[in-house]
Amino acid sequence: MGAEDGRDAAGGSGEVDVAVVGAGIAGLAAAHHLVAAGRSVRVFEGGDRVGGRMASSRVDGWLLDEGAETIAGAGYEATWELIRAVGVPESEVPVIEPGFALWRHGRAHAHLGHPKGLLTGAGLSWRGRWAWLRFVAELGTAWRGFDPDRPETAPSRDATLSEYCAGSAGREELLAAMLQPLSSHCFGWRPESSAVAPMVATLLSVGGAGARWMTYRDGMDTLARRLAERLPVELGRRVVAVREETGTGPGAAGVRVEFADGTRVRARQVVLAVPAPLALELRGDDLPDGERPYLAASTYAPMLKVACLLDRPLPSPTGAPSYAVSVPESESRVCTGLILDHMKADGRAPAGKGLVSVFASPWVSPELLGEPDERVVETVCAEAERFLPGLRAATVRTLVHRFPLGLPQGAPAAVRERAAFLDRPTRAVEYAGDWVMLRPSSEGAVRSGRLAAERVLAHAAGAGAGAGTGAGAASAAASASASVGRA
Repeated sequence: MGAEDGRDAAGGSGEVDVAVVGAGIAGLAAAHHLVAAGRSVRVFEGGDRVGGRMASSRVDGWLLDEGAETIAGAGYEATWELIRAVGVPESEVPVIEPGFALWRHGRAHAHLGHPKGLLTGAGLSWRGRWAWLRFVAELGTAWRGFDPDRPETAPSRDATLSEYCAGSAGREELLAAMLQPLSSHCFGWRPESSAVAPMVATLLSVGGAGARWMTYRDGMDTLARRLAERLPVELGRRVVAVREETGTGPGAAGVRVEFADGTRVRARQVVLAVPAPLALELRGDDLPDGERPYLAASTYAPMLKVACLLDRPLPSPTGAPSYAVSVPESESRVCTGLILDHMKADGRAPAGKGLVSVFASPWVSPELLGEPDERVVETVCAEAERFLPGLRAATVRTLVHRFPLGLPQGAPAAVRERAAFLDRPTRAVEYAGDWVMLRPSSEGAVRSGRLAAERVLAHAAGAGAGAGTGAGAASAAASASASVGRA
């Protein structure tokens, strides 16, 4: 490829309009909206495939979702907009009929987080169920009018899950038997380290943990692959630095993007669609002071899970079908949950076979991340046998999936710093990723991509008019939002 494609093998400066760094769903969403608005975009991905934490792999007839597992029928408006835009029929995004279960007191209890659980118990005592009802009532009163896209405005402010549930035996049981198991299993969180606001925002937006969950029939990377087919994406292009350049002459200002192979490109604008810790590293001393506090506060929880390929499909651990089992910290600090993928959707395993994903808990994931696969499998799967008997005997092969930067941790500091970050002026370098929305989900990532595109367009309009902040930027942002909305 030559310099006209944005690459200069001799180390010179190729030119691009907008460079998007990262081909996860956030970066691809941003690129899609920018192209639809008439901008020229190139996407640079350091890995050998697109999708990021929505990656899937195909192994001998098994379909493995390595990171994200589901999307929701409600509260995922930005995702469904893209699904329709790329022509994925709704029939290819089936509803997951079985529900979530909770392991407690020696067995699995169906209907975790579902209204039916108020009748069946879902592992909760009557006191716990009453606390659940009061929690739901509180969300309908004290939290009324709360915007899930602005978790920093929540009535809970920056309180952690543990702090929010302290002081009441019922609330403490609600934490131990619902909020902690769900947040640890789904987000990799520890309740003393993560704020309650981002979790409640996510639950409110989708209609609760018992919402209508869905998955892509052909793997969770389906949307990413479809978007990438329509965009100029370069794989194996690892970025090591992003530097803003200033100047007074025509075209003097821009952004320099440097690659691991020594090449570089010069872009008019850049979207950094990477986790916040990586964005900090790429910007280095070039990072504006007004952006640093939120990026530094946007810490991540690791994700570590083992895919167990089975010679037979293991049954639901509950009478009412459950495809997932969450395990409280009080029951295990090694395994935080399991998903029976062969119950999640057809085609995840060959006929007559099974597939189970086992999730390491946030208490052991950091120490196991760097360990050999054999130790990870032995540690996590031996513990998982307690919650899904027969797992080890049925397993014919295992694969370990590691994400050191798994999901945004939802730290209290991030809640405190987010408002100032959102109010910052537009710049030549913008950001995308679920950490921007403080919503640890693929929908958060997609929404952040749309927001990044709006800010890129607003900055270009504002720069052209000589107004980069204040009323001029607000007007430009409104115009840009309309352009993206028409895309």
